[in-house]
Amino acid sequence: MVIPQYIVAGPSEMLAITGSGINEIKLKKKHFLWPLQKCSRLDISPVNYSFEVQAMSAEKLPFVLPAVFTIGPQLDENNESLIKYAQLVSNHDKNSNHVKELVKGIIEGETRVLAASMTMEQIFKGTKEFKKEVFEKVQLELNQFGLYIYNANVKQLVDVPGHEYFSYLGQKTQMEAANQAKIDVAEARMKGEIGSKQRDGETKQNAAKIDAETMIISTRRQGEGKKEEVKVKTEVKIFENQREAEVVEASAELAKKKAGWSQTARLAEVEAEKAVEIREAELQMEVQKKKAFAQTAKLKAELLSQANVEYDVKVQEANSELYKRQKEAEAALFESQKKAEAQKAIADAEFYSRQQAANSELYAKQKEAEGVAAIGKAQAVYLGSILKELNHNYSALRDYLMINNGIYQEIANINAQAVNGMQPKISIWSGADGGEGGSGLKDVAGMYRMLPPLLQTVQEQTGMQPPAWLGTIPHDESK
Repeated sequence: MVIPQYIVAGPSEMLAITGSGINEIKLKKKHFLWPLQKCSRLDISPVNYSFEVQAMSAEKLPFVLPAVFTIGPQLDENNESLIKYAQLVSNHDKNSNHVKELVKGIIEGETRVLAASMTMEQIFKGTKEFKKEVFEKVQLELNQFGLYIYNANVKQLVDVPGHEYFSYLGQKTQMEAANQAKIDVAEARMKGEIGSKQRDGETKQNAAKIDAETMIISTRRQGEGKKEEVKVKTEVKIFENQREAEVVEASAELAKKKAGWSQTARLAEVEAEKAVEIREAELQMEVQKKKAFAQTAKLKAELLSQANVEYDVKVQEANSELYKRQKEAEAALFESQKKAEAQKAIADAEFYSRQQAANSELYAKQKEAEGVAAIGKAQAVYLGSILKELNHNYSALRDYLMINNGIYQEIANINAQAVNGMQPKISIWSGADGGEGGSGLKDVAGMYRMLPPLLQTVQEQTGMQPPAWLGTIPHDESK
């Protein structure tokens, strides 16, 4: 007796079974392995593959793209991808150069095709989009091997020896930052020096201004004593003149202010009148609006009430019409039901009468059949008794039945009707009688003597001539 081997896969394994009773490959976690079957363990845990992909941008600038891909067998519900992996890749170790070169070839090919369609600036600034595009295109190629990218990490771009694009770009950025810092320092220094000079100038200007004001004040003080006397005299005169001028100016100012006040008062009166008129117009307009709104509301209320009344009337009419139609439909339905019931009753009556007639006919047929069966049974008993009396001579029984049923008389009548009206010609043949002691030659001679009358009779009855090789019949000259 053959005992199968029970095999169980590990947590990160699958069993690939082939052989007797299995179509292609069966994937299971546990299995009874029978003779003529083979089982292989598939490691489905993902593996990290590190690559440095050399590619070239649209400007034909080479660069190195360091990348780390975490790739493993793809798991799905129907295990279709895992079957592809078992058929195409599982024979090799996942860490072997074969699988690594396979994955590397796919990644390098898709990366180079994508990088050739993008500029270096687009690749450098759009690293996220570039990584996404590479991921999607590589995944499409890996699907045919049943592999799946669990994670993809694209590092910073690196220069190819002899093409220091990123180094120069970094130096450019550093120089731009250094130059910008120098510009900022120079601008700050310039602002500081300008502010210092500006402050020194303002200090000197303020000192000169104070010195000039001091000289003016001292000179003014010296002349004040001399002018004081003249000033007193002139001030008195000036005061008097000023007083007179002030009186005149005050009078003119008063007149001017009076005119202004009167004008302002008049304007105020006019503005008040116009404001009153404007307010009256606004109030009148507001009153008209209120009236129009009230009339509109009233008209709306009237129309709404009229519409509600018309709606209620229409609804009542529709309800009455619907009720009337429902009653008519119910009456028609009731009438149809009654007609259908009457037709059904008539059909049931006709069916019953036909069934009774059929039953009567069937009963009559049954009775007729029973009578025929009884007659046949009686005839069988009768024939059995006759056959027994005739000592089971079936020929005698047949002749008796034909005589008893008039069969012979009927056959004679039919034969008589068949030959009725015919005019046969009867030929009588006579041959030499050789007697009992005659030889065979005499018999042959007698047979040849019978042929001419036979042929002549056939000719007369049917009109057919005998063949030439058999002989010819002489014609009757008397005819």
